[in-house]
Amino acid sequence: MARAESTMLPLNTALPEFTLPDGDGRLYDLAGVAGPKGLLVAFICNHCPYVKHINPALAPLGAELAEDGVGMVAISSNDIESHPEDAPSKMVEAAHDLSYTFPYLYDETQAAAHAFGAACTPDFFLFNGDLELVYRGQFDTTRPGSGQAPNGATLKAALRALIDGQPPLQDQLPSIGCNIKWKPGNAPDYFPG
Repeated sequence: MARAESTMLPLNTALPEFTLPDGDGRLYDLAGVAGPKGLLVAFICNHCPYVKHINPALAPLGAELAEDGVGMVAISSNDIESHPEDAPSKMVEAAHDLSYTFPYLYDETQAAAHAFGAACTPDFFLFNGDLELVYRGQFDTTRPGSGQAPNGATLKAALRALIDGQPPLQDQLPSIGCNIKWKPGNAPDYFPG
């Protein structure tokens, strides 16, 4: 597992347009899953300890966002040849076992990860009602092995600013997690490996 940080896509970037399948093959348009107040896009996977650490907080977050008019979607972009535990069938199992309240989509070509500048799992991107980026970065300050339960405090502060019509948070810290598992020859320029 190589540790990586968010690339910190520029604020005000427009939501990249994608149609991606979930693990069962149902197609979702990213703009179509947005709520009236915005959309949270989370790049995650099944095997990464950083994602496993925050998983207990993700389903409740999705439900909370829905009440506030913000959509949520998760995307896995990992190479399933090198990491078969991230395969679509395993995504379906994970979404069920973890009671995800949002679509969990498969980015087979890794084009979505490239478009977002996603570098790690987890990597979060929050878009406003106009589908412009207002936050990117960490879920909270907890990490695997820290002895602290994830609470999403950092991301929730960004969400509260969005919902309350406040300007984006000035201090935004990159997420830290497992690097996205790029297919051979598909790694972006920003990948240090």
